[in-house]
Amino acid sequence: MGYLHVYTGNGKGKTTAAVGLAIRAAGAGERVAFLQFDKGFEGKNEHYHERFILRQIPLIDLFFFGQERFLPDGRFRFSNEAGDFEQALAGLTKAKELVRSRHYFLIVCDEAVTCVATGLLKPVELLSLVDEFDAHRHGDLVLTGRGAFPELIERADLVSDVRLVKHYFYQGVPARRGIEF
Repeated sequence: MGYLHVYTGNGKGKTTAAVGLAIRAAGAGERVAFLQFDKGFEGKNEHYHERFILRQIPLIDLFFFGQERFLPDGRFRFSNEAGDFEQALAGLTKAKELVRSRHYFLIVCDEAVTCVATGLLKPVELLSLVDEFDAHRHGDLVLTGRGAFPELIERADLVSDVRLVKHYFYQGVPARRGIEF
C-alpha cells in the first residue's frame, strides 16, 4: 500500500523535503524515481545543484522535463512557450509509466503541482496521474509545488503546507547557489 504526499505552499523547502525523502528511501535500500517538471535544462551551466549529488546515488533514477528558463542575461523567463507545455505533458506521461511499472518504492514529481498553478498542466491532467497511482497503490508518490488545488488536497494522504513567514529575498538578496538552487 502506498501513499500520496503533497508538499505545497509559498515557503521555501518543498523540493528540499522531497530530496531528503528520496535520499532516505535510497538509504534504506529502496529504488526511487525523481522527476523534475519545468526544470529540464541539463548542461554546462546546470542550475539545480541537487542533481549533482542525486546522480551519485545508484538507487535513484532521475528524469528531467522542461526547457531552459534562464535567459542569456541571467533573468528568468516566466512566460510559457509551446515547448514548455509539451515537456510538462511528457513528464506526466513518464510519471504514469513509472507508476504502472511498480518498480519504485518512491516516485517524486517535483514541481508537478506548480505546473498546474502556472497553466502548463490542467488540474484534470495532474489528477489523471493520481488516478493511475490509485489504480496501483504501489510505493509512495510525492507531488511538490505551489498552488495545490482543493481536489488534489482532498485526494492526498499527506499534505504539508510550507508557509512563508519571512524570507531574505524581500530584502534584495538574490537566490543563492547551494541554498535556493
